[in-house]
Amino acid sequence: MQKIADNRAWYLVLPVVLLVAFNALIPLMTVVNYSVQDTFGNNQFFWNGIGWFQEVLDPSSSVGQRFYDALGRNLLFSAIVLAIEVPLGIAVALSMPKAGRGVAWTLVLMALPLLIPWNVVGTIWQVFARGDIGLLGYAVNRLGIDYNYANGILAAWVTIIVMDVWHWTSLVALLCYAGLKSIPDAYYQAAKIDGASRWAVFRTIELPKMNRVLLIAVLLRFMDSFMIYTEPFVVTGGGPGNTTTFLSIDLVKIALGQFDLGKAAALSIIYNVIVLTVCWVFYTVMTQGEAPREGEP
Repeated sequence: MQKIADNRAWYLVLPVVLLVAFNALIPLMTVVNYSVQDTFGNNQFFWNGIGWFQEVLDPSSSVGQRFYDALGRNLLFSAIVLAIEVPLGIAVALSMPKAGRGVAWTLVLMALPLLIPWNVVGTIWQVFARGDIGLLGYAVNRLGIDYNYANGILAAWVTIIVMDVWHWTSLVALLCYAGLKSIPDAYYQAAKIDGASRWAVFRTIELPKMNRVLLIAVLLRFMDSFMIYTEPFVVTGGGPGNTTTFLSIDLVKIALGQFDLGKAAALSIIYNVIVLTVCWVFYTVMTQGEAPREGEP
């Protein structure tokens, strides 16, 4: 006899879902409203249609050129940190103890960087990487390397990339560790009996069992890195010049610095569409050809 699923538990979380949807809907509708209107002050708005979207997407306009330059920097930064943090997180997870007293201490140490607020992380690295009083900057300069993230483009990029890797690799490692812990010991025993090498165990047992958590890790890290704002703003302020001005920083400059609410609203909508589109592509590619689990259609 087939059991009938009881979904009444969903009614318990329905108030929270409605509250979150309400809190998200009002800001979204406000942004959409600003994106199709223009204002000359005094709270007077005029219909502008899709004019702001056309201007943002037009590479010949000033705001369009800023948009595409910042978009390129965002994509480059996300690609670099994903290429570093995902393999490094997997390697750290594989080296973490699976049993014993060291497990608790290891998990606590790995979680510590994630507990630090983003503005504090930026402040720490702003001081840590300074050439005059920072330990990292002083040590690098003593090696004969001209390192100054305030004036050097390469130094600024290296600083924010290393800072992001230090801050977020733990998230990838903890997610991968959770996937590794879910693998039954029988899999490893069978591989040992068959004489499988360490690489074969990783390729045929551990990596397939981690694909779900890896998907979550990649999506989370892409969204976080693509929408990064606080850390590079605190460390470099978007400089030197505009070399570390990402879309989020440029958006704040347009909205609050220039008070161009229409352009900023259109840019923010395009920004969110890009994030959703790339996440959908990531999810489609990483789940393509995946066999459905037992009980799934």
